Amino acid sequence: MKNSFYERKIKRKLDFLLSLSALILLSPVLLVVALLVRIKIGSPILFSQPRPGLNGNVFNMYKFRTMTNEKDKEGDLLPDHIRLTRFGQFLRSTSLDELPGLFNILKGDMSIIGPRPLLVQYLPLYSEEQQKRHNVRPGLSGLAQVSGRNLLTWEEKFELDVQYVNNITFLNDVKLIMLTVKKVFIKEGISSEGHVTIEPFKGNDSGEVKLS
Repeated sequence: MKNSFYERKIKRKLDFLLSLSALILLSPVLLVVALLVRIKIGSPILFSQPRPGLNGNVFNMYKFRTMTNEKDKEGDLLPDHIRLTRFGQFLRSTSLDELPGLFNILKGDMSIIGPRPLLVQYLPLYSEEQQKRHNVRPGLSGLAQVSGRNLLTWEEKFELDVQYVNNITFLNDVKLIMLTVKKVFIKEGISSEGHVTIEPFKGNDSGEVKLS
């Protein structure tokens, strides 16, 4: 399928301009949140994790940290639900933890709208059709995220990802941005850096219901 003029010539430039503008306008918020994370949770302030991007190329995705580094007697990290702090829950419920992702967009690792970047270990588990989600830059938000994210099975989510990849237009991106803002204000589709609210994707033949 031939890429649209918008996708080839405009989308990346628009991502750059919007992410730069957002970082400038939200810089006071970023500074305050960073300070509060340092005080309430500790260092490092940012959570960084390798994620596959365009064409499956791996980059480090950034979020504000929402969990402590508490470990058991053997030196292993405690379960996510124990390490997730009340302040961390607030950051997730308001999507403030996602703000550092604007730097990923500015760098070109991500787009404002696109399939959400998942874990690197999922790469060999995708079907050929599901692999198409990596034909574009991953997004800070996407079609699956505004379509009932935590109520979808993995398969349904991937279908929406591919649907978006096959129909990238300026009007669709504007619509998805507006729906994302709405979701943030009503606190729907809270994301997770661990497995507090999601089950891991185990492939297409497990028969299990898996949430994103």
